Amino acid sequence: MPELPEVETTRRGIEPLVSGARVERLVVRERRLRWPIPKEVERELAGARMLGVRRRAKYLLLESERGTAIAHLGMSGSFSIVNAEAAPDAHDHYDVVFDTGKALRFTDPRKFGSLLWGGHEPLRHKLLAAIGPEPLSAEFSGAWLKERSFGRRQAVKPFLMMPAVVAGVGNIYASEALHRAGIHPLRAAGRIALRRYEALARAVRDVLGEAIEAGGTTLRDFADARGRPGYFAQRLNVYNRAGSACQCCGSEIRRCMIGQRSSYYCLRCQT
Repeated sequence: MPELPEVETTRRGIEPLVSGARVERLVVRERRLRWPIPKEVERELAGARMLGVRRRAKYLLLESERGTAIAHLGMSGSFSIVNAEAAPDAHDHYDVVFDTGKALRFTDPRKFGSLLWGGHEPLRHKLLAAIGPEPLSAEFSGAWLKERSFGRRQAVKPFLMMPAVVAGVGNIYASEALHRAGIHPLRAAGRIALRRYEALARAVRDVLGEAIEAGGTTLRDFADARGRPGYFAQRLNVYNRAGSACQCCGSEIRRCMIGQRSSYYCLRCQT
């Protein structure tokens, strides 16, 4: 599933096409995505001038003068910039067609993506209202993590992946940040000291920032709006590297299951 760096990479790729363009129409070929695309999105976007594209967690906010459409890439979704008349393929589910002759095309083989209407206050939409601070913002800190973790017996890795704790940190980057901070993914969230959470907050910011600059991580499906893969996979220290040597200490990278998700760690570096 695309995580925050992949979504931010997508945002940066489509922003120049979207900003200032006028929508001619929304062409919906498959309405039955994770949730049905409401008719309201087509009605409100048609003829509207686009103001820009923002990101909130793993959601893209397509802002227009009439309100905001909320898009999610799901597990395998991607946006591409195409000529408006380009013939669609089987998994091309909708196009936002602009007066420039270009279109923003959404492709999603698994149909777990979504396109909903957020109106003029999209951050109050039920999908966004309870999301925690952005990890690259000043609101996210070790003190915030320590406060939210108080009394929790839950393992720190799924705790870090909770949207209410921090926005957009998924499986790949949680594993990488915990390795950089030297924290074992199974350690109870409520038994981690403030200084270690401060190190974890720094690690989260660093690994996400580096991944964004590398264009995200391509393990299977992800490509940016121009079809280019992300290159951060070449810099992963632990994720998907079970059986390989830790690049910090040479010990073997281990794999375990936490909450039905694969987790990777170094037994020597992470305690």
